[in-house]
Amino acid sequence: MDFDIIIVGGGHAGAEAANAASRLGMKTVLLAVNLDTIGAMPCNPAVGGPGKSHLAREVDALGGVIGIAADATYLQLRTLNLSRGPAVHALRAQSDKREYSQWMKTYLESLPNLTLRQGMVQKFLVKNGRIEGVELAFGEKITARAVVLCAGTFLEGTIWIGKETQPAGRAGEFPAVGLSANLKSMGFTMGRLKTGTPPRIDGRTIDYTDLPVVAGDEQPGFFSFLDKRPVREQMPCYQTRTTEKTHELIRANLNESPMYSGMIHGVGPRYCPSIEDKIVRFADKDSHSFFIEPEGRDTYEIYLQGCSTSLPVWIQHQIVASLPGFENAQMVRPAYAVEYDYLPAVQFNHSLMAKDLEGFFAAGQILGTSGYEEAAAQGIIAGINAANYVMEREALVLPRSSSYTGTLIDDLVTKEIGEPYRMMTSRSEYRLLLRQDNADARLTPIGREIGMVDDYRYRIFLDKQESIKEEKSRLSATRIHPDQSWNEALSEVGEEIKQSLTLEELLRRPRVPYSLIEGLAPAYDDDHSRPFPFSLEIETDIKYAGYIERQKAQIEAAEKYDQVRLPEDVDYETIDHLSKETREKLNRIRPANLGQASRIGGVRPADISVLMIWLETRRKKNSKVAFVEA
Repeated sequence: MDFDIIIVGGGHAGAEAANAASRLGMKTVLLAVNLDTIGAMPCNPAVGGPGKSHLAREVDALGGVIGIAADATYLQLRTLNLSRGPAVHALRAQSDKREYSQWMKTYLESLPNLTLRQGMVQKFLVKNGRIEGVELAFGEKITARAVVLCAGTFLEGTIWIGKETQPAGRAGEFPAVGLSANLKSMGFTMGRLKTGTPPRIDGRTIDYTDLPVVAGDEQPGFFSFLDKRPVREQMPCYQTRTTEKTHELIRANLNESPMYSGMIHGVGPRYCPSIEDKIVRFADKDSHSFFIEPEGRDTYEIYLQGCSTSLPVWIQHQIVASLPGFENAQMVRPAYAVEYDYLPAVQFNHSLMAKDLEGFFAAGQILGTSGYEEAAAQGIIAGINAANYVMEREALVLPRSSSYTGTLIDDLVTKEIGEPYRMMTSRSEYRLLLRQDNADARLTPIGREIGMVDDYRYRIFLDKQESIKEEKSRLSATRIHPDQSWNEALSEVGEEIKQSLTLEELLRRPRVPYSLIEGLAPAYDDDHSRPFPFSLEIETDIKYAGYIERQKAQIEAAEKYDQVRLPEDVDYETIDHLSKETREKLNRIRPANLGQASRIGGVRPADISVLMIWLETRRKKNSKVAFVEA
């Protein structure tokens, strides 16, 4: 056998899968159509944002690389939603797209168990219900005990600009032709999705004079929980808005859009619509915001975020010219839409292995998601579980209560999603517990246990947790009394001390920030100017203690359903009192437990009650049979 694991695709899912498999000791090969585009950012050159920063931090906490790469190559770092609660705080990095891709390729080349190969897979090798390898375009066969498919938008990919079309996985790159037919012949169901990207603009031709500046944070945060992160000069972003002329142009030319003329059949992302979609769906709005973002330090190309479109190039030129500051702007690359085949993820289990083909895993846009962070989160889990499969270990399955990664995968394999899935904080019912700042506390011990977290990273983690523990202890043990210095400081936030209380009790007050307490009672006696680095974790845990305990109780109740397993071989058509729709969905998705069954769209609480009664009846019947046989 040539390799233990084959990774098909070198995007964000493939990079994380390759990193995980090789670091867990597997002899791994990563196959990419073009090795020069490993870790490419074909759309927005950015990492993070609401929900997505949580995924990036979780991948890092498990021992992945997207966070380290983002920290090494950022142009700007900015924390979003600071005016709202800590559950929705989200770090976002504007990245240098070329530097990011080169960093990722160099990193993967450094891994001792990983081989990078350029080649296009045209067929999977299967024998007796198990994957055995792949066949490349020119007939070469490579064998392995597990394969992870991370094909992104390349399966039968088609690019659209107006009514002109050409086969491509993304602009300038060949699609994977024939692989969809091979997957169908293996019994998989395929679907069709659509995504898009905006035009790139020559930044030298934009007039920034009157455009609002979007600056990075003065004290930037980082994605990786590791130390020694590079501090780089930050570049500004800017903002512009559509005008009535923009809207008139789009409305007058909707017939030129392949989506609105019926030529594109794939479903696009609801939460990242094209500018045509925005104008039609939000007809009451007279303006939409676009962000003007640099693509790198050594290029003048600008990414016009929010202006995704598939309209013809001649209309794109007019749209760009209608924007404030862009009257004389020159387009470098046109926007386009891309249609591609995908595998509905209900055909896979929570380990991301196919239900009906042993050793075959998938991750990323091929499973119907949208975004680098979603792909990376799936990639690391698929890579870990491919290694676990080869080593005959139990699969790593993250529950919804543990992470956004667990939520993402549970949504994908449980719910029949007909559009590109994008992570948002609202996807999780436990978001106060699953913050971006505590991803390491939740997942680094798991990463350590499975072998992804090395001694250096684990020591950093333990030191941080010890610092937090000691500071919480100090706050609960330090008692203060009413005096002039405290009450003068507290008056700034409309508070005062009328009687003795601990610093912890004072911090529980909603209007009292940790920074105020630190100003008068610093954490470090030897250096009062040194801020406590983990103040957000401290403040959130103390201020929201009641809500956190309530969510923990909700998790405990929900996990009772997750612990009730459903037989793999049950035919739900034989269970009375279930609706026809429920029987069809249960037979198609085949949930592993009652919890997963309860989250399937269309399955009612009454159906879960029927399943519980059926399981209990079945248990009693089997117990009687076992007693008679004995």
